[in-house]
Amino acid sequence: MDISINEAYGQLLDKLQGWLNATIEMLPNLLLAAVILTAFVLLGKLIRKMVDRLLHKATNNQTIIDLLETIVGVIIVGIGLFIALGILNLQGTVTSLLAGAGIIGLAIGFAFQDIAANFISGILLSIRHPFGKGDIIESNDFYGTVRKINLRNTLVKTPQGQLVYIPNKEVYENPFINYTANNERRIDLSCGVSYGDDLEKAKELAIEAVKGLDNYNSARDVEFYYDEFGGSSINFSIRFWVDFRNNPDYLSARSDAIMAITNKFDEHDIMIPFPIRTLDFGIRGGEKLNAMLENREQSTREDN
Repeated sequence: MDISINEAYGQLLDKLQGWLNATIEMLPNLLLAAVILTAFVLLGKLIRKMVDRLLHKATNNQTIIDLLETIVGVIIVGIGLFIALGILNLQGTVTSLLAGAGIIGLAIGFAFQDIAANFISGILLSIRHPFGKGDIIESNDFYGTVRKINLRNTLVKTPQGQLVYIPNKEVYENPFINYTANNERRIDLSCGVSYGDDLEKAKELAIEAVKGLDNYNSARDVEFYYDEFGGSSINFSIRFWVDFRNNPDYLSARSDAIMAITNKFDEHDIMIPFPIRTLDFGIRGGEKLNAMLENREQSTREDN
């Protein structure tokens, strides 16, 4: 019994001695690995500050900035960790970590590819910044004011008051219109004047009415074109630009233009004609109603 205890005790001492010797032999590598890891942590903080400055020039979305800073910091520290493990001759651990990370990343990519696509699209939209909060856009058949750009979707409020969540992938991959990018918008109106009116005078009056609007952009010319000979009028189109900040500005300017043109035409006896319809009651085209009735009366008398 005493011999077994002594043997076990001796084996334990040998084991501890071996660990101690290995630790002493690895001590320089441990110190070097710790120094390298600490250096990469500090380097990560420095690079995060540099990334923060660069991203603030590209976007004002603090969520995107914090996310990208964190990703850059993790990548830098991860590189330092792999180098430190390599110094400690733990290549097997490094290989296992890389293989595990690759498998996990592949599985996550397949399982959450739509979420990842929306996430990446949100980052690209925030960096490129084709529109921002308060802009009026039209995307995927939805028109409204941008309320928020999240990492997964863009929140748009329609003129009717509904909130629409559009996936960032759909916004990024499909065409969209930013109506407030240039702070101006063109209004196209169609109207007509009667065949008996002076066309040159009607053109001058319509342009004069538009130029008198409060919201009219005088830096651009008014465009006026006669389009066609209509059934009861000669039709024209008038185009002009207005300052555009929000949807009510555009609708008010359009409404004011319609009233101004109508009032101007009324003041100068320019007629905007009603549609004219000819009713044909005869069997033959173009036969007048009174003539048809007279013929029928005459036929009736002859029969009697």
